[in-house]
Amino acid sequence: MEITQAHIDRIKKMTFSSVYPHYVVKVEKKGRTKEELHEVIHWLTGYDDKKIQEFIDNKLTFEEFFKNANLHPNAHLITGMICGYRIEEIENQLTKEVRYLDKLVDELAKGRKMEKILR
Repeated sequence: MEITQAHIDRIKKMTFSSVYPHYVVKVEKKGRTKEELHEVIHWLTGYDDKKIQEFIDNKLTFEEFFKNANLHPNAHLITGMICGYRIEEIENQLTKEVRYLDKLVDELAKGRKMEKILR
């Protein structure tokens, strides 16, 4: 699948707070916890619980969310398919970062062990 400029623009404008509740529901429905979700987000971005809550409260976009993130040095090891896209083939950096997060949430919901998720 090719990522269009419209797709990139949509991701830039999407707020973290609009997607976060879906992440919580997805992991909790599969028996995982919000705390584990936050651990995954912290590993990827460096953000603590307080900072995550600020992004939610201020309805900041994914562009703003990842702008100051301190991406984990092993983030590039997150590979595979998510939402119909092969992560390692995504050229737009913001789109790739959002898909990294989606993939980690997916792995958490699928019951993968935390030490495998946090490469």
